[in-house]
Amino acid sequence: MTCIVGLAENESVWIGADSAVVQGYTARSGCIRKAFRVSTTARETFLIGYAGSFRMGQLLQYRLDVTQPCGDDPWRYLATTFIDVVRALFKDHGYATVESNRESGGPFLLGFRGGLYSVDPDYQVNKMHDGFDAIGCGDEYALGAMQVTRGQEPSSRVLGAIAAAGHFSAGVKKPYIVECLDPTNLPPERSA
Repeated sequence: MTCIVGLAENESVWIGADSAVVQGYTARSGCIRKAFRVSTTARETFLIGYAGSFRMGQLLQYRLDVTQPCGDDPWRYLATTFIDVVRALFKDHGYATVESNRESGGPFLLGFRGGLYSVDPDYQVNKMHDGFDAIGCGDEYALGAMQVTRGQEPSSRVLGAIAAAGHFSAGVKKPYIVECLDPTNLPPERSA
């Protein structure tokens, strides 16, 4: 239960998240961040927003370290080197699920080198032509809001999309945050 919204525009990526913690019929606002930057020893920086298990998010935030730098093909790098590291991370720390000899993790959005990618539980890496995406229980509301706000300021679009999801979905709660990964200037987070 959550809403994560991402947008790639002009070589920058914004990812916003809500703060819902949902157990059964109880929904509260938690302090765990669902969107954050990760810098690795390979001098690569990732912007990550996750839905699902807080344990998955904590592993990505505090344990992810990709030691091999990206070459000229970010797509290939993410689908191979990056995903290999994520799979090993989840497996080594007891998060990966193995069923019928297939591993799975959890969904997250990924900002990298000006692109916005989605990583599905089966570790497939995808990218949308329209430059935005959303995951979690509020994703459809957020996608609609992103579509109708084209041309507006990027962080306002992302924040507004999460707020729209929060208006309609019981599994989306304030506070909302938006992080930006800008290769020339990393601005501070924005929240509402």
